[in-house]
Amino acid sequence: MPLTPLEIARVAARAADDKKADDLVCLDLTSLTDVCDYFVICTGANARQVDAIVDEVRERVSKNCGVSPLSCEGREALSWVLVDYGSVVVHVFRPESRDFYRLETLWGDAPRLDLV
Repeated sequence: MPLTPLEIARVAARAADDKKADDLVCLDLTSLTDVCDYFVICTGANARQVDAIVDEVRERVSKNCGVSPLSCEGREALSWVLVDYGSVVVHVFRPESRDFYRLETLWGDAPRLDLV
């Protein structure tokens, strides 16, 4: 039986948390857009940690949910990596990129969920 987008977001958030991601936030976009249902947003202190978080999210979502990302963008620069699962999009930022793009402010009307 396929997992719900909320369950996929939970698995991704726990994986990021296990790799010590900072400022982990999950936004519920179900009532705001048709693009996706949830954003999981977190910060890695440096390129190495961003890479480790992305690897852990991909591995855990694949293992526990049986889902592979539709795409993974930004792996080269490791400043903002976006892992797109369709209904769930995981954003892993370095601090300066997160401050610049401020997705939580852009999607300020979205409810925040406690997933960890």
